[in-house]
Amino acid sequence: MLRVDGQRFVNGRGAEVRLRGIGLAGWLNMENWITGYPAHEQGQRDAVASVLGPERARFFFDRFLEHFFTDADAAFIASLGLNSVRIPITYRHLESDARPFEIIEDGFRHLDRAIDVLARHGIYSIIDLHTLPGWQNHDWHCDNPTHTAQFWQHRHFQDRTLHLWRIIAQRYQHNDWVAGYNPLNEPSDPTGELVGPFSQELIEVIREVDPSHIIFLDGNRYGNDFDVFDASTPNVVFSAHDYAPPGYMPGGQYPGITHLTHVWTPTDEDTHSYGVLRPTDPRDQYFDRDTVRAMFDKRTDFMRRTGTPVWVGEFNVVFTGDPRVDEMRLRLLGDQFENYESTNSSWAFWPLKDVGLCAPMYVDPESAWMRRLEPVLRRKAKFGADAWGGTHDAIRHVMGPLKELFATEFPLYQPEPFGAEFLINRLVPQILFAEALLPEFGELFRDMDETAIDEMMQSFRFENCRPREPLIELLRKATGGGAAQQIGDGEPAGAP
Repeated sequence: MLRVDGQRFVNGRGAEVRLRGIGLAGWLNMENWITGYPAHEQGQRDAVASVLGPERARFFFDRFLEHFFTDADAAFIASLGLNSVRIPITYRHLESDARPFEIIEDGFRHLDRAIDVLARHGIYSIIDLHTLPGWQNHDWHCDNPTHTAQFWQHRHFQDRTLHLWRIIAQRYQHNDWVAGYNPLNEPSDPTGELVGPFSQELIEVIREVDPSHIIFLDGNRYGNDFDVFDASTPNVVFSAHDYAPPGYMPGGQYPGITHLTHVWTPTDEDTHSYGVLRPTDPRDQYFDRDTVRAMFDKRTDFMRRTGTPVWVGEFNVVFTGDPRVDEMRLRLLGDQFENYESTNSSWAFWPLKDVGLCAPMYVDPESAWMRRLEPVLRRKAKFGADAWGGTHDAIRHVMGPLKELFATEFPLYQPEPFGAEFLINRLVPQILFAEALLPEFGELFRDMDETAIDEMMQSFRFENCRPREPLIELLRKATGGGAAQQIGDGEPAGAP
């Protein structure tokens, strides 16, 4: 079993283990840009059930879960030289809102399967509760249909989460192939006063039943603020997320100017971390290799000050199909990998598989899934309905005047977490337009029988997906290439 030893991860023999991994995103916690639906996961499920009925809808999603991750995916992960997988999961697999505190035993089936399959390939799992009851942040990736994080306002949701983690820790307390628990993905508590105390409650509940596994804590404000934590707690790691704006902002240049909308308004202190501020617009900032390194150093400063391991739980770039843009973003990724390697940091790329934006494997554009989704994918692109990879080019006549109106009439309005421009982008395309697309998404599957559903969901199988070779080559280079080394009875040797 892995544990923390100062700034290192070590195995049971005391040998250092650098965690180089990937996120099994979009599977047990679905995301719109990863698999193609609009809006949020529960909205997708409701839209499918409205046309197929509850029984066939259950079959629809069961076939997706069966085909999305198999032994072939685990073998591919090992072939990249990766030795760990972060597995995001939604609480809805384990508990129903209609029957809180009642555990759904069958909900562990696929999580158990993934941990066992990965273990056979010498790969550690990190269990990540990505979606919590009441939504711990403001965004789609915690299945939030609103723009508020209700989790921090209602003790009921917090108590349910503590109960879930007690059950999860009891279940895996003796599993050496579970590297640890990531109990709270990207929390966003507007007050900044609740994440620290609640994380301490989580630690205490987990430690009552499992004294040994590592606990990975994300900082507040989507993994950015760590001063809310007590770093003296044994066997705890603090998880930074290292998304670099030129890698996902539309029109971002690297090196060059990127217009920022998804980070808070820079302060004088941020000037040294997020680029050179331009006098014409404080959100137009210059990024190059040095500023990306400064950004990473700032995000992980707490770990260095406290002598704890640096683990980057998420990062990626968006590929557009434009060779110039994609080459630029590969260069950015290469610089990020160099930052991690030069600082002996551990990391997990995000994600393994998607419909064509970021992952090393993507669903074949000619597959049954992609052909059926084509009308909705086109409509999502038109309205910029996805935060990740979406643009507002076709709706600038709506978004531009609205943003200008707010800047003029409400200059003091800076809502959590990242200000007015971020909120407008969230409310209009990613909630209003996205939810309007859900009925269209559901209609795509009307009258499908089980045979057709199963054939369509096989589009997600590893052997039916396509490789993004330049990214695969970059990942192999970052790990040293080849499959993870093994020693003795199959225990990972550490850094590949």
